[in-house]
Formats: sequence, C-alpha cells, structure tokens
Amino acid sequence: MTYCLGIMTHQGLVMASDSRTNAGYDQVNVCRKMHTFVHPGERAFVLLTSGGLSLTQSVVTLLRDEFREGLGLAKANTMYQAARTVGDCVRRVSDMDRAALERDEFSFNINLLLGGQVKGDQPGLYLIYPQGNPLSATFDSPYLQIGECKYGRPILDRGIEYGSTPLDVAAIYALLSFDAAMRSNVTVGPPIEMLLYKNGRLQFDCYRRFAADDPELAQMHRSWERSLRRAVEELPKLHFGACHADMHCPVCGPEQEIVSDEPAAEPQEAAR
Repeated sequence: MTYCLGIMTHQGLVMASDSRTNAGYDQVNVCRKMHTFVHPGERAFVLLTSGGLSLTQSVVTLLRDEFREGLGLAKANTMYQAARTVGDCVRRVSDMDRAALERDEFSFNINLLLGGQVKGDQPGLYLIYPQGNPLSATFDSPYLQIGECKYGRPILDRGIEYGSTPLDVAAIYALLSFDAAMRSNVTVGPPIEMLLYKNGRLQFDCYRRFAADDPELAQMHRSWERSLRRAVEELPKLHFGACHADMHCPVCGPEQEIVSDEPAAEPQEAAR
C-alpha cells in the first residue's frame, strides 16, 4: 500500500510520499516513490507514484529517458501539457501490459501526482488516473492524495486553505496526515520523503527524508497525541437525562424499569 500527498498553497507546493511497498501479505519492502525532473531555472517537476511497482517503474523510466533526450517533460510549455505527457506514458504502458495483467486477473493499478512549474507558467498540481487523464488541484480543493488516503484526509479538510496556509505550516499538516495514516494502517510507513517548492524557484532545494527513528518525527507524533487528548478533554461536556417510557433505551433494555415523568394510569373497571 502507498500514501502520497500534494498540497498547493499561495506560496508553493508540498509533496510527500511514504516508502512502504507491499508485495504480498508476508512481504513488505521499502521503495522510493518520489521522482524529480529538473532543468534549473527552466522547469522543475516532482512525480509521486502509487500502484503496481512494475507499472510505475515503467512509466518513470519512459519519462526519464525522454527527459534526457530533450523530449516529453523537457518540452512541455505548461503544467497541463506536462500532466498530459505523463498521461501519454501511462497509456503507452497500458498498451504494453494491461491485456497480460487482466488475463491473469490483475488490475492495471497506477495513480500519479505531478507537481511543479514551467518558466512562464503558474505552478500546478495534478492527479493522473490509470486511463491517463489528469485532474488539477484548485483554490477550493488545494490538495490531492493517492493510495491509502482516508485516514490522513480529515485533518487536511479542516486545516488547509489555499490563500491563508503558509508553506511551512502546510508541511506540518502533511506530516500529521502521514502520522494518522501510519497509525491506522501498517502498510503505510517510513521513510517519509517531503519536498517543499517555493513559487518561481524552478529548482528543488528544500527536501527532507524522515526515517522511522527520526527524532523530529517522533516528537511530532507525541506532541500531536498529547494536544489531541488535551483538546478533547477541554471540549464542553455532554449531558444525559433520565430515560423515559416512550424511549427505547439501549442501556436499560426492555427488562429494566424505565423512569417516566407520566402520572400513573387509573385502574380500569373490570369488564362485566
């Protein structure tokens, strides 16, 4: 399993990925899922990969070979064109491998996140689906996820705002999102790679790799758990009243006496 995340803010991008890959129930390995393509001062792309490892490796290899030859991502004039270039590579791999995979009942499972900037164009963040079509992050939906994303999503929904979240704060939200995913799913795990891109830089110079024993990662985990517990304890208390006769109380049950505010009914006259 995998968890990859891209966050777009008014200051730049946060791109992060775990390094856990599962080759079966009893084989869990470490594999890098973050790949960069850079011509400093001209273009800078970072690609995060999720899905079948052989498929993602094929896509990355095609992209890198073309990039070295001045083709593909090296020729894209906009982030949209770059996302379409990645999608074209996905379709080429699909043409080569999909039929053989599906014949043996394996799905063509691949999703990618592409972030970065081309000189003269705005920074962008895209999700590329297995069919090769791209989806862009927007001001209203400024983050995209692939892989095991459900556990890390709630904190992003509550905290990330394109126009007001600083880049360094977005990085903390990203790390907490990974902390939640790792806490609830053992197939998501460190090392965590994180890259921050500042708008207009056209190169990557802010990168961090968090190993399992990284002291800052451990401190963030402990501080966050303490803060959560303290915040819950400081919330307004819940108030419970007595059960009433017209309520089906799951605690008291049908065999328990139910307290009622209704006056007792008068005995009826025996039938004649």
